[in-house]
Amino acid sequence: MQAIYENRTQELYCRDSKRDGGTLGYRSHLHFQIELALIFDGHTKITVDTEEYDAYGGDAFIVFPNQIHTFETVQRENYILIKINPELIPELMPQFTSSIPKSSVIKGAANDSELKSLIELISEEYRKDEPFKDALLRGYLLVFFARLLQKLELTDVQSGDYHVVGSIMNYCNENYQKPLSLSVLAKDLHLNKYYISHIMSSKLNIGFNDYINSLRVSGACKMLVKTDSTVTEISEAVGFNTLRTFNRAFSKQMGCTPSQYRQRKKIEGRYRTGAPDGNVNK
Repeated sequence: MQAIYENRTQELYCRDSKRDGGTLGYRSHLHFQIELALIFDGHTKITVDTEEYDAYGGDAFIVFPNQIHTFETVQRENYILIKINPELIPELMPQFTSSIPKSSVIKGAANDSELKSLIELISEEYRKDEPFKDALLRGYLLVFFARLLQKLELTDVQSGDYHVVGSIMNYCNENYQKPLSLSVLAKDLHLNKYYISHIMSSKLNIGFNDYINSLRVSGACKMLVKTDSTVTEISEAVGFNTLRTFNRAFSKQMGCTPSQYRQRKKIEGRYRTGAPDGNVNK
């Protein structure tokens, strides 16, 4: 199964079918986020790695980071879906990066009153612009996923092509700021570098250098918004050898320069907070 690598710069994404419309059906893909939905009505066929499942109204499904997955809508669903970077809930990150669920479908979980209330709170808070929004969301998410993990039977990641993909992606996510090459990965993961290259092209449909650059650009996006570091400092911090290479990779992925991206995010923040120009941190 070939999958599209989906690189998301958002730490959290939430979609509520009642508000936003759309079905769950989506082509084969993978990403570093946890993807989860509570399905209140409808029927979805789900493939995760090589396993196939059916999820009906009242069920939930969860996909751990770096698992290849496909959704096929059989009967239009009523649902709330979340995609979350596991770094947002570091207390639970070891469970999400070193194991996978024995079953990706959790029967009856959408009928659990506590889980349903929590995901509705997350959906409501996600759409607000108010003080302490991020802290509230993180609290709700931590409780939600802690409760959900109690309903899951986890198993350690095993060998095989699909799990090698996860090992490669986890390693790159943890080390993209450092000098990386296929030879470095091969040595540290005890794999043949040609095998790694083949796995990435055949399973992820992306080359090694493009994948590493995508991680570095995503890291740079966070630093451009959350720090006052210069573009040059950020370029070095996320692992680029030269500023020129950084600018080229950033523009290719984001469609603008790093400076333009930072300015755009400042303007967006200004509109959200209602702060006058003079009160916005430069």
